[in-house]
Amino acid sequence: MSQTATTPAAVAPLAKTEAPWKRIVADFAESKLAILGLVLLVLMIGASLVAPLISPQNPYDLAILDIMDARQPPGEVSGEGFTFLLGSDGQGRDMLSAMLYGLRISLMVGVVSVVAALGIGAVAGLLAAYSGGKIDALIMRVVDIQLSFPAILIALILLAVLGNGVDKVIFALVAVQWAYFARAAHGAALVERNKEYIEAARCLGLGRTRMLLKHLLPNCLPPLIVIATINIARAITLEATLSFLGLGVPVTEPSLGMLIANGFDYLLSGVYWISLFPGLVLTIVIIAINLVGDQLRDVLNPRLKR
Repeated sequence: MSQTATTPAAVAPLAKTEAPWKRIVADFAESKLAILGLVLLVLMIGASLVAPLISPQNPYDLAILDIMDARQPPGEVSGEGFTFLLGSDGQGRDMLSAMLYGLRISLMVGVVSVVAALGIGAVAGLLAAYSGGKIDALIMRVVDIQLSFPAILIALILLAVLGNGVDKVIFALVAVQWAYFARAAHGAALVERNKEYIEAARCLGLGRTRMLLKHLLPNCLPPLIVIATINIARAITLEATLSFLGLGVPVTEPSLGMLIANGFDYLLSGVYWISLFPGLVLTIVIIAINLVGDQLRDVLNPRLKR
């Protein structure tokens, strides 16, 4: 009886499985615009984090502000001896310092509000899809009603009642954004809830909370991450709009939107720098976030790739 010899050439090599994060990074790096947006975003975040170290002045310290330094053009020397590289505003604040601190507030408001809205909306959407019946109908009708109103209108009403403040702005932005995540999570969960792994988990008798958080949520996260990335830019824009209208952050803690509003009354008199420079920074931040978000959408869902 003959035996078949097994040679090294006859043995098929084991295929190496590439880590998912490596594939995501490689696909993301294909877009030069996305890389540019990410670099700009990292620079903006880094500058805002080290603002107390690199700012010539603390713009929130009212005791050091001098009204004689108000509306100084770029390049002028202040009474304290440092140069207003980007000019000063109507209160005598150094614009470069105010923009660094303002960028800090704008980014913080955008990220915190989106993360909170993501958590609330994801839980609501998953609960509605998994439970079905009256719970599904109730939650999704609330979502439909909220989405039928403009977000800026709801935020204006809430802040008119609550008043100014960073915490109140975050609350208002969470209130107007959670419905977007609930809608997305509900649609993704409807696709996932009838798959084999969910049926197997049901047969094992897993509780609702564990089913939602451990099984459904991880498989519904990719579209939610994309929406969250893009919504950070939307939240920053909403905060800037609310601050420009006088219903956002207080004047003593200006965001980019408040700085733009502070210079609006001086535009016709030729004092352009108070609104121009914060507006440019705000535009760069929004564009950078959208470039990153667009590429993440294409990477996490290749069917949407243009």
